[in-house]
Amino acid sequence: MEIRIPYGDSHLVCDLPDERVVGVLAPAAERTVGDEKEIVLDALENPIGSPLLRELVRGKRRIVVITSDHTRSLPSHVTLPLLLEEIRRGSPGAEITILIATGGHRAPTTEEMRTKFGSQIADSEHIVVHDSHNGASLVYMGRLPSGGDFSINRLAVEAELLVAEGFIEPHFFAGFSGGRKSVLPGIAGYESVLANHCAEFIAHPKARTGILEGNPIHEDMLYAAEASRLAFILNVALDSQKKICDAFAGHWNEAHLAGCAFVRDRSCVKASFADIVITSNGGYPLDQNIYQAVKGMTAAEATCREGGVIIIAAECRDGHGGEAFYRAFERVHTPGDLMEEILLRGRDETQPDQWQIQIFARVLMHHPVIMVTSAPKDMVEALNMMWAPSLEEALAMAEGLLGDRKAKITVVPDGVATIVEP
Repeated sequence: MEIRIPYGDSHLVCDLPDERVVGVLAPAAERTVGDEKEIVLDALENPIGSPLLRELVRGKRRIVVITSDHTRSLPSHVTLPLLLEEIRRGSPGAEITILIATGGHRAPTTEEMRTKFGSQIADSEHIVVHDSHNGASLVYMGRLPSGGDFSINRLAVEAELLVAEGFIEPHFFAGFSGGRKSVLPGIAGYESVLANHCAEFIAHPKARTGILEGNPIHEDMLYAAEASRLAFILNVALDSQKKICDAFAGHWNEAHLAGCAFVRDRSCVKASFADIVITSNGGYPLDQNIYQAVKGMTAAEATCREGGVIIIAAECRDGHGGEAFYRAFERVHTPGDLMEEILLRGRDETQPDQWQIQIFARVLMHHPVIMVTSAPKDMVEALNMMWAPSLEEALAMAEGLLGDRKAKITVVPDGVATIVEP
């Protein structure tokens, strides 16, 4: 059996013995799609739970459009021109600000913005990069259900209409990406992100891939979207080639829920438990660093036997992706000790990158992880993982760890796009 695993801008290919593969877990085959622009235009012409966007903007001048940053696969070069055209159709003189929702990520480079938005938008539109650490750019909005202080970018508060674009995929603790997530963590203050991503919430059994109801992280995000007066969203779903296969526009929650239902329907698979699970972070941009690669590991975790080995392929062209994340094991050396320390922290004691460290430690407590990556070997090993130059070498290492050259294997080609259920 030949398997193809997304890696950077391409794939890694590996041959596996048929008799050892117990499952290849992937989203359902995408429906035949038409032109991406036509799909988006159809969504804008048929908004869910909302008037047309061009009607909402009439008589309004200051419009802010939230969009995602360089770490997300949203094809803004397709969606954003159509969204801007729709806004200007209703308010030709609108002063539009494109606000890049970085959450706690680094700012995108000029080249990354040109690649994501296209040169026309990058060079001619008014674009502001959100900085969650810049207190002067934030406005206090009250208290989150979690109890944390809630603040967001001043531009969003001062807008006469707040619009967001995004894309919907399974998310390893928020249930699904998109919708309300554009506000929190997207354009929120860093202290608000820390409160929302506290140890208690990350450990909650409902804070898992594909779960919204009863998810405390999601409930904070709902509050944030409503408090910010988010008026309209355009969210898309992507196929395995990162092309738009459906779009959902309208009310920030109703349209998002419709999109989540579509993604859930095509992304849910039944676990096929095995001693070795091979997965990825879906290729670039989500596999650009080790920090993000934790997401793919959680899909493997859901179908790996206790003590089984996880192999994850992630290019990691940006290295580790978070200094606090990278330094996590310097002082506390074992995943169990690290987890114990994190769980003692209260909601107001969350530290940078803690949520990613917490989930990473959870995975490592139950599974050795082998990473196939271009990141340096010493960097991978500093994070309590093993480094391998190829899938074949990683598989041989896993067999050695298990003492079984015939260990059963499950493949989750794109761990980020897949919801694995028991």
